[in-house]
Amino acid sequence: MREARKTMSHAAWILLAAMSSTGCGGAVAGGTAGHATAPAEHATDAVAPAGHAAAPGERATAPAGHHHGHRHAQGRPAEAPDDALRAVAAIHGGAGPWAVAGYRMGRYALAKLGLPEKSFDIEIVHHSPRNVQFSCIADGAAAATGASLGKLNLSLVEATEAGVETTYRRRSTGQAVTLRPSPAFRARFRDVPREGLAAAGKEVLSLPDAEVFEEVPPPPAGAPR
Repeated sequence: MREARKTMSHAAWILLAAMSSTGCGGAVAGGTAGHATAPAEHATDAVAPAGHAAAPGERATAPAGHHHGHRHAQGRPAEAPDDALRAVAAIHGGAGPWAVAGYRMGRYALAKLGLPEKSFDIEIVHHSPRNVQFSCIADGAAAATGASLGKLNLSLVEATEAGVETTYRRRSTGQAVTLRPSPAFRARFRDVPREGLAAAGKEVLSLPDAEVFEEVPPPPAGAPR
């Protein structure tokens, strides 16, 4: 027992001497190996400033991405198809091809005029015969823009089938764009049977703009519309 105490005492003196000669770092070489690991892990944390230094870069990138996303939102990104179809159906009672075409035109016009949805700065005049299909375009325009008869910024003007078109005007600037169904659209989606309207409306949502509508060139200055 006495020998064991001597051995332990001798080991303690060796450890104390090692700590005195090497300072705090001596604890790494001593019997506190577990403690030695902690500084090492702590030292890894000390690298965290480098990792942390990268974090500002990451944080700087995030706002850029965030701003990009915000700008994209301002530019009205493409919606999920179901959301667009629901928006049309909420106004029109269904999402057939002509109403969806009106929706597509309305979204295009907003982007062209630099206006957000539901802006009171937009004025829409839809030229159409009093026949479904052609008149459905007006409901699609309302779903896309928030314009309505009650707000006095959506109106209908009697026209022939050949004269079907919709004019979107920004009141504050007078800037306007007039759109009409493309010949390809007219031929493909004229008189779709009632049971095929939903499928046709979904199809219209996926088509390129040029297969749905076209921009009407502005009339020469001074010429009547």
